[in-house]
This record gives sequence, C-alpha cells and structure tokens, in this order.
Amino acid sequence: MNLLHIFTDIPILIVLFTFLFSIIYCAKNYLFVSKNLKIFYAFISRFKKTDLNFRFKEIDEWMSMNPYVSACWLEFKNTLVFSESVALKGKNNDLTYKEVSATVQNVQTTVDPMYFFNEETLISSKFNNKFLQSVPTILTGFGPLFTFLNIAIAFGKIDFSTQERTISSVAGLMSSMQTAALVSVFAVGSSLLFMIFERITFQNLCRKPLSACEDVMGKLFDNISSEKFLLELLKETKIQNNSISNLITAMPNQFKVALNSGIASNLVPYLENLIFGINQMNKNMKEVAKKGGSSDEVDELF
Repeated sequence: MNLLHIFTDIPILIVLFTFLFSIIYCAKNYLFVSKNLKIFYAFISRFKKTDLNFRFKEIDEWMSMNPYVSACWLEFKNTLVFSESVALKGKNNDLTYKEVSATVQNVQTTVDPMYFFNEETLISSKFNNKFLQSVPTILTGFGPLFTFLNIAIAFGKIDFSTQERTISSVAGLMSSMQTAALVSVFAVGSSLLFMIFERITFQNLCRKPLSACEDVMGKLFDNISSEKFLLELLKETKIQNNSISNLITAMPNQFKVALNSGIASNLVPYLENLIFGINQMNKNMKEVAKKGGSSDEVDELF
C-alpha cells in the first residue's frame, strides 16, 4: 500500500484534519491568553502597595474598561477595605483626620486575590476549554471507531461465489485490515502528540504569565480577614467609648471648678465692693445721728 493511498483514505483524513484543527485552535487561544496576561502584568506591575491610596482610581478605571479582567475586577473590588478616616474639630475649629483602624493603613482585601484571578477566570473561561480537554479522547476514539468500521465494510465485500472472486475479496480484506490498523495508529499517535503540544504550550504561554500576575496581585493587596477588621473596629470603638465615659464622669467636677472660678473672679469682688459701700453708708449715718442732724441732712445723704 503506497503512501498516497494511505493519506487519501477518508478515516485517516478525518483524524488528521481533527488533529490539525485542534492544534491551530489551541495555539490561537493560548496566544490570545498570553497576550492579554502580559498586558495585565505590564499595567499592574507599575504600582506599589504605597500607591494604592491615591492611585486606586487609575487602577479601577483601567480594570473596568479592560474586557479581559473587568468581570474579575468588579467582584474583587467588593472585597476591598479602604483606610477610612474621620474628621475631628479642634479647639480653634480646625479639622484634623484620624484613621478608623490603626492596622488598616492602605487598601486591603478580605479575600485572597487568587480566588478571583486564577486559572479558571483568566484562562479557561476565555475559550472553549472543555473542547481542548476532550480532543485527546476524541482522537483516541476515532481509532477503534474507524478500525471496526473498515473491518465491517471489508467483511461485507467478501465474495465466495467463485474462486477468483474469493481470492480477490480476501486480498481486499487484508488491505482494508491494514488501513484499519493504520487508522488506530494515526488516532493514538495524534492524541499523544496533541497532549504533549498542549501541555508545553499551556505551561509557556499561559501558566508562567498567570503565575506572575497572581504574584503581583498578592503583593499589591494585603489580605486581611473580615473578622480581624471587625475586631479592630471593635477595639477602636471601645477606646472611643472609654474616652467618652471618662469625659462624662469628669464633667461635674470640671463644671464645679469652672463655676467656683467664675464666682471667685467676678462675683466676689462685686459683693465685697457692695458690702464696703453699705458699711460706709452705715458709718456716715451713725455720725450724723451723733451730731443731732435733722432729717433733711439724712435725706441729703441719700
């Protein structure tokens, strides 16, 4: 059997076409994923952890407008915890800002970034990954399918009517058996080649860029559990409540001190002057009475 006859056999052509189509489909999609992961890594690697507080809007806009990572980013953004601050008014009506939590000083997340930025969300979901995973099974299944189909067709062509036809049909049977065996060889061989190509391509084009992106995201956003953050808020609330309680407890004493100080500095000198004037008036009246003054002189005194 010559090579031309082998490669013109329909079952073998089907196996080869499926193999080539799968290789092209795999390479095309893995190159697409590799390109987008490199773009994502090039953008996110420009930022540092200390930049997040004032450059978060820039990250948010780029992530939201990039269709490749927008869905992952929208879910991940809901888990972020920002360093919130409260405004406090000072004695001179000037505003000062104090952090809500002493441990949350930058943008943190309550969920590990790898939960959102992983192989499933950034690679497998971007193309028909189930088809690629089933290609080896399909190619392997073509082997026994076309082998038994060729055998069945070959047995159906055996003719025992005459000796010449019997010899001719048996020769055709042997040729068909050889073709059937070659179909299985091509099917299993193409399945093995595809698995080797797919694994090597996936590791170089997808797995390595994804690992770099996951590493950058993990370093950029600190992971803090929601329970820990709530505990920090509870501690700060207790501290504030204790300060308010101490202030309320000290208010009566402070009010008493302030009242005594006001009376001592303002009211007491006024009363002393008033008493001094009354004493002087009483003294003058006594002197007039001793001299035997008339009532008109007393009236003049007033």
